[in-house]
Amino acid sequence: MVERQEQTAPDAVLTRIGQVVMLHHGGDREEARSRFLDLWAEIGEDGDPLHRCTLAHYLADTHDDPADELAWDLRALSAAEELADGRPGGDPGSVRGFLPSLHLNLAADYDKLGRAEAARSHLRRARSAASALADDGYGAGVRSAISRLALRLGEGDEGGEGWTPRR
Repeated sequence: MVERQEQTAPDAVLTRIGQVVMLHHGGDREEARSRFLDLWAEIGEDGDPLHRCTLAHYLADTHDDPADELAWDLRALSAAEELADGRPGGDPGSVRGFLPSLHLNLAADYDKLGRAEAARSHLRRARSAASALADDGYGAGVRSAISRLALRLGEGDEGGEGWTPRR
């Protein structure tokens, strides 16, 4: 029984995160932030990197202050990099689809803070990572958001270094 509980624990945490995401999307931003922070306290700074990445990614969206949003997006990227570099418990394949969105969010955060060079750097990284996106609605949405931010940053709409739209 204990072994079965251990196997389902990660899914239970992701389910809880998903429930709070629905609360946030339903318009209760303050309650969502509070619940996300409670989950963060449970998971902790050294918790499962997939949980930290997912939670920090969504928690960033509940903040009004761009500096706070940046701090959470940086936590999400840090946790994703733990997964990507093959550390124990990590699965490099599980995070490839997250990286374009994580870098896109960081580019947008830096843009809001008036840090254009940092924004462009993360935009380039988002473009480079976009080849890992599937040909689905999510992938199309992220690619479209990359293009829109590129135009806003004066980077054109060519797709950038290493970025090729998937067909």
